[in-house]
Parts: sequence; C-alpha cells; structure tokens
Amino acid sequence: MERRQVAAYCRVSTDKEDQRNSFENQKAFFERYIAQQPGWQLCAVYADEGVTGTSTRKRRAFQAMLADARAGRFSRILTKEISRFSRNILDTIRYTRELKALGVGVYFLNDGIDTLEPDAELRLSILASIAQEESRRTSQRVKWGQTRQMEKGVVFGRAPLGYRLEQGRLTPEPEGAALVRRIFTLYGAEGMSAEGIAALLQREGRPTCRGAAAWSGSVIRKILKNEKYVGDLVQKKSFTPDYLTHRKQINRGEEPQIVLQNHHAPVVDRPLWEQVQRRLSEQGGHAGASRLLSGRIRCGCCGGPFVARQKSGKDGARRYWRCGRACRPERTGAGERRCPIGRGLSDAAAEEALRRCLDTVPADLWELAAAETGKWISRCMGSAAHAGEEALSALLASIRREGRYPSALLEEVLEGITVFPDGTLSVSLRGFPWTWRFRWGEGEGGVTPRHGTDIG
Repeated sequence: MERRQVAAYCRVSTDKEDQRNSFENQKAFFERYIAQQPGWQLCAVYADEGVTGTSTRKRRAFQAMLADARAGRFSRILTKEISRFSRNILDTIRYTRELKALGVGVYFLNDGIDTLEPDAELRLSILASIAQEESRRTSQRVKWGQTRQMEKGVVFGRAPLGYRLEQGRLTPEPEGAALVRRIFTLYGAEGMSAEGIAALLQREGRPTCRGAAAWSGSVIRKILKNEKYVGDLVQKKSFTPDYLTHRKQINRGEEPQIVLQNHHAPVVDRPLWEQVQRRLSEQGGHAGASRLLSGRIRCGCCGGPFVARQKSGKDGARRYWRCGRACRPERTGAGERRCPIGRGLSDAAAEEALRRCLDTVPADLWELAAAETGKWISRCMGSAAHAGEEALSALLASIRREGRYPSALLEEVLEGITVFPDGTLSVSLRGFPWTWRFRWGEGEGGVTPRHGTDIG
C-alpha cells in the first residue's frame, strides 16, 4: 500500500532565544506526529524563522512549500494554527483555496480545521480575521512603544559613519568622525563639489560607512544632510502605513517626526554645518550644475549643442558634457557625418571657468551691468546691486573670499560657453561686453583649467 506523503509548516516571527526554542519544538513535534500516523510518510518540514506572518513575500520556506505542492510532492500539509500559516486573511483564503484545487488539504491542529471539509472555509475565515486583528493590535502596541522610546532620546536604526550606536545611544568614533569633519570642511570651507570629494576618497581607498569602496556624489550629499553630525536627532523620517505589507515610505508629514536638538555629541560645529546647508540649498542638491549648463554649451567645430553624458571609471561615475553630434553613429543619414571634436567638458571645469570670469569683473562694471540688464541682477545680488560701487565691492569681496557665487547669479549671468577643438573655450556673460577665452589641458573625466587669458 502506497503511503500518503505529508508535509508540515511552522513559523516563528523573531529570532530571539525563546522563539528559537519554540521553532525547534514545532519541527520536532511534526516529525513525531507524522511518524505515529498509520500510512503517513513525512515528505518535508518547511520552516520560516524570524519572519512576519502578515505577508508571504519574504517567507522563502512557505513559497518553496507552495512550489512543491504544485509539483505534486505531497497531498496534505499540517500546521499548528492559523496564525502560523498566515496572519493575513486574504492570503489564508487564497492559498488554502489554491491548495484545495490541487488536491492538497491543510490541517490546522489547534483549530481543528481541515480545509478539505465542506464548512472549513467559513470557520477558517472567522479565525483568520481574529488572527489578522491581533496582528494589527500588536503592530500598534509596538509602534506606540517605539515612539515613546524615541521621545526619550533612544536612537533606532544604524549608526552613521563617525558614530557608534550602543544601547540606543550615539557616541563619536574617532577615525570615522575625523573623515566626516574632513568631508564637511572640503565642501563647506574649501568649496569642493560632492563629486570631487567622492573621487578624492575613492583614490585614497577610504571605506564607506558600510565598508564598501564605492564613493559617489550622492553618498557625500547624504552625509552632508545628516543632522546627526551637528548633534541633532530626527527620527521617523520614514514610516510603515500598512501593517500587512510592512513596506516603508518617506514621511512627508503623514506622521509627526521626533526632533531633538543637541541630543548627542556633535562631529562638526554648528557654523560649519549651517554653511554647508546654505550651499546645498543654493545648489538645489546635485541638479545645480545640470540646470546651470544645460543648453548653454556649444561646439566650436560644428555649432551643435553639448549634451550631458555619464562616464564610469576607477573613481566612480562622473558627468561630463560632449557635442551631441559627436555622440552619433559614424553616419547619421543623408550623408551627414558625426562631429570630429574629441573634447568633453566636466561640470567642475565649466564652473571653474565661469568663476574665473566673474572674479575679473570690477565692481563698477557690475553696477553698469545692473543698470543695463534690469531686475535679474537685483534678484541675485540684493539691494547691493544698486547701492553704489562701495557696497558692491564689499559684497563681491565677501563672495570671492568664500569662493562661491550664488547659484541664482550663475544661472542668470551665463550666456554661453563654446568649446573649440584646439583646446580653448570661450565664455560670454549677459550684461558684459567681452568674451573670455581660456586654454585648457586634458584631465580625468573631461578637461581641467590650465591657465586663462582674457581676450577683449
């Protein structure tokens, strides 16, 4: 007589010691129980450890059990109770129906329900609803408790670069803290771009917070925006709107955040932090250079526009600008060939050329430009644009000391950049009657300034 193939499923929701004991006990129980039944043979025990019952998405053993049922490996599944099988009523009904259609019955031992019986689904629906409601209440209790802990200053999540997290408390980690201070200084005090800092750290072989070697501009900006480095703490930046799916989403005001100032020892001082935040705000994040240069760079060979391109190398991905016609295939139709110019232009190189131009303009000509071009310079430079040469000189001196012009000013004043195949480029500015011409040398990721000459 052929023996009936029987499987068992068990689950615990955490990996704590008492839960692990329960987990092992469940598996041992099913092995003994099936061995004692005449005509039954144990096919497999499917076990998920440390996963929630409200979703089947991350339950690998559960998914493997379904796959084996579809393959006809067994005709019966044993499980302790409905809450072990699923705490989501829709999943419970969906999968027991599918298994029943495959000729596989599920028997819930503690609940006394066999899904092959006629009234099983009614009783299953009632008990599954109770299991789901208990899961909702548990979720609310956990969430309430975590919020109260956050209000007391307990830190949840991972420690950022430069800190240790022990028992909910952040303490500076000297080596990482020194690297963070260097990043803030390079960006805020020395005016280096996020991409430039990432390339520098990549060349030096510095590991990231998680031990990886891949630095990028976005990683640097994330560090620069992290309020923990100035000693403040903001929690509940994300939340879980649905206890069944457990998917997190960014908190855009749906739930109140927990904000605590001067919560722990800072890594950077507040003046430097505020200087960095002002610069990030002025640049509009990483899109500043793209917005500034898009549509304003022309090719001195064919007259076509330069377009943004991404280049991957040993220092990570970097954006540069190249003639759009040079990016085409060798023949583009109607006998038209691609542009032969072989030069590209990096964001940093273009911004450096623009800064050099502005550095050479005296205050009296800024005043003249303000009078000729109307309101745009007033929006960028404030009342000093019309307050006379002395006020303008003071403002320009302050800007040049910091080495950073307001991004709004750069966007308004740049008329265009032309890149020539002989290694020179020209810059023209609105309101000024000259064209600046620079000679450039090849460098990594595009071209970098070697020296500049003004051509009247």
